[in-house]
Amino acid sequence: MNRYPPIADHGMVGDLQTAALVSSGGTIDWWCTPRFDSPSVFASLLDSERGGHCRLAADVPDGEGMAVRQLYLSDTAILITRFMAPGGVGEVADFMVPIDSSAPADGHTLVRIARVVRGSVPFALACRPRFDYGRATHTLSATDDHSVLFHGPGRDLHLQSTAGVTLRPDGDDITARFTLSAGQAAAVVLTSTAAGEPAPPHPTLEGSVDAFETCRAFWLSWLRSCTYRGRWQDIVNRSAITLKLLTYAPTGAPIAAATMGLPEQTGGERNWDYRYTWIRDASLSVRALIDLGFKEEAHAFRRWLRDRISPEGFSSADPLQIMYRVDGDPHLVEEPLDHLEGYQGSRPVRAGNAASGQLQLDIYGEASDALIVGGDIGAIRGWKALSDVLDWLADNWDQPDEGIWETRGGRQNFTYSRLMTWVAFDRGIRAAHEFSRPADVARWTDVRDTVFRQIIERGWHHKRQAFVQHYDTDVLDASLLLMPKVGFVSPHDPDWISTLDAMEEELVSDSLVYRYDPKASPDGLRGSEGTFNLCSFFYVEALARSGRLTQARHAFDKMLTYANHVGLFAEEIGPSGEQLGNFPQAFTHLALVTAAMALDEEMQKAATGPQHGDHGHPPVRGLKEPAKDTPGDAMG
Repeated sequence: MNRYPPIADHGMVGDLQTAALVSSGGTIDWWCTPRFDSPSVFASLLDSERGGHCRLAADVPDGEGMAVRQLYLSDTAILITRFMAPGGVGEVADFMVPIDSSAPADGHTLVRIARVVRGSVPFALACRPRFDYGRATHTLSATDDHSVLFHGPGRDLHLQSTAGVTLRPDGDDITARFTLSAGQAAAVVLTSTAAGEPAPPHPTLEGSVDAFETCRAFWLSWLRSCTYRGRWQDIVNRSAITLKLLTYAPTGAPIAAATMGLPEQTGGERNWDYRYTWIRDASLSVRALIDLGFKEEAHAFRRWLRDRISPEGFSSADPLQIMYRVDGDPHLVEEPLDHLEGYQGSRPVRAGNAASGQLQLDIYGEASDALIVGGDIGAIRGWKALSDVLDWLADNWDQPDEGIWETRGGRQNFTYSRLMTWVAFDRGIRAAHEFSRPADVARWTDVRDTVFRQIIERGWHHKRQAFVQHYDTDVLDASLLLMPKVGFVSPHDPDWISTLDAMEEELVSDSLVYRYDPKASPDGLRGSEGTFNLCSFFYVEALARSGRLTQARHAFDKMLTYANHVGLFAEEIGPSGEQLGNFPQAFTHLALVTAAMALDEEMQKAATGPQHGDHGHPPVRGLKEPAKDTPGDAMG
C-alpha cells in the first residue's frame, strides 16, 4: 500500500478560481487548474504513484530529528511550513495572489518562497506533474537552468526558480537541491497556462516578495469587512477565509469542497466529487455571509442563482438542478477513474457527480430564502423567475424525492424536503406582501398550510415522540435540526424538545452527530461513514437556541478540537477522531460560523436578561433589513 498523509494534514491556498492543498511535509498533492473542477496536474492524494506532486522541503534524512510545523500567516491565506532542522530553522511560504475578477483567468500562479531564519538548511525540490488526473503523458523542455516547461494535453505548466536553485531534469520531471543560510531566500514559481501560451516573465526574489505582500494585503483588506466581534474571532475568521477561497470569483458560485474522491470511510466506496456548486449549501451560506458583513459575496451568489431559475437557465423539466458547475453548466457526467488507486485504496475515484440528476425538493426552500434575505426582492425579472418557480412547486411538491443526503436507495417522502417546501412558500408569501408583487398568494398559502399539516400528521412519530426522516420510518435524521432555525417550530416547543432529546440519545456521540443510521435506513451504498461535522455544528446551534447553553458551549468547544492544525475541517470525523471526506468542506465551515454567532447571541441574552418581546424564537430574517445594504440587482 502506498503511503498517504492524513486528509487533515493539509492547508489550502488559492486565487479564488482554483485551489491547491499543501501537506505539512511541504508537498502540493492536489491542484486542479484553471478551475476548481478542471482536471488535476497534481493528485498524489488520490494515487501517490500516478497522481503527481510538487514537494519543496528541508532535505534532512529521516531519523535526524527534524520537526515540522505548519500555520497560516494570521488572517490570510498564506501558508507557512516551518522546518526545525538540526542545522537551523527554515520555512516555505505557499500562496496564490487572488484574482478577484469577473473574468475567468487562464493563467494561474502558485508561488513557493523558501527562506532560512537560523543557521543553515538544505532544501530539496521534486516537481512531478501528471496531467488529466494522471491519465496523460507530458513532455519536458528547458529554456535555461531556471525555467522549464511541462507540456500536457491542452495545458502547460511552467516551473521557474530564482538564483541559487538549479532545475535538473529527472526523466520528464524536475529535481533541485540547494542550501540557504540565515537571511537568505529563494523562490520557486509554478504557472499553469493554456498550451502554447508564452512563458511568464522570469521571477525574481524581489518580485516574489512583492507578490507575497500583495497577497497579504488583499486578505487583510478583505477581512476588514467582517463585522463579527464575538468570542471565537480567530476560528470564525479562518472559516470566512476558507469560504472565500472556495468561491469562484467570476460567477460568485461557491463549491462544496476543493477535492474529489476522498473517502467517507477509508477503503470504502463513498468517494464523491465535491468541486461543484450545490444550491442547498450555497443558499444556506447567504444569510451567514450577510451576518458576517460580506454582502458582496452574498449578492454575487444570489445573482448567479437568479440566472439558474430564469426560464432560459432551465436545464430540464425541473426549474433547478441540485448542483451545477461553477459557471452554471448543468452537465456533471460521473465517471470512475479506474487507473487511480484512491486514497489509501478507497475506490472507485469518481469525477463528476451523478447525483446532479436527482430530485431533491428541499432546494427550493433554501433558494427562496436566499433570494429574499436582506429585505430586497430585486428587479421585476428576478421576482418573475421566483414566482414561476413557486408556481411550479405548487404543482410538484407532494412527491417522493432522494432527499438532502443524496441517497441512492430510492425515493421517499422525506420530512426535510417537505420542511423546506414549507419554507419556499412561506418566504414567497412574505415577500409578495412586503413588496406588493403580483403572485398567486392564495394558492401558495393553501399549499404552505397543507404542507404544514402534512408534516405534523405524517412526519411526527407518536411512539418515538419525534419528527422522523421520512413518512414511512421511525428513523431520526439530523437534517431536522434546522426546523427551529427556519421558523417552522419554536426552539422551545415541547415537540421540538422531544425531537432534540431523541436525537441526542440516538445520533449524538460526545458532541459528534451522525446524519442518520444507515443500517436502519439503507441508503443504497456499502459500508459506513463517520459523524457529519455539518450536523454537529447544527446541533450546537439547536442547543443554544433551545436554551441549553452550557451543553451547547461544551459541544462547540469539543468540536473545535477536531479542527486540523490550521483550523480546517473536512466533511466527517471517523472512529478515531480522524477527518474523513472531501477537504476542506465549505458546508462545515458555514455551520461553524452560524453556530458561533448563535452561541454569542444566546450567551449575550443570558448575560443581559430577556429583552421585551423575546419569547425564545429566533427571527426569520430577510424582510426587514435596510435596503441600502442589498443592491437592487441581486435578483434583477
